[in-house]
Amino acid sequence: MKLSIVMPVYNEEATLREIVARVLATPHEKELLLIDDCSKDSSPAIIEELKAAHPEVRSFRHETNLGKGAALRTGFQNVEGDAVVIQDADLEYDPAEYEKLLVPFEAGLLDRRPTRVGE
Repeated sequence: MKLSIVMPVYNEEATLREIVARVLATPHEKELLLIDDCSKDSSPAIIEELKAAHPEVRSFRHETNLGKGAALRTGFQNVEGDAVVIQDADLEYDPAEYEKLLVPFEAGLLDRRPTRVGE
């Protein structure tokens, strides 16, 4: 099972490297989608650095600030995994908790990712 982690990013230079390291340390086949919502700090450069260093990191950028909801929609439209988790870039959510979130999914108690419109 491949896990897609969607992470909206807006001016998160202080925590971005640490949260990405924590996400990448989880024991799952995964992809991490970083969606920069027009950050004004060094977040875009950090994202490019992380993407170059880690093949499981993909990135998208909004040219204008559209808000967290739009960043999530961008991420959801581009996931390739079987399950999706939202991860804030500010260290509020602990990636170590993914195991607990995935238990019902792995036990077959939840529906699989719905097919996108047009598929």
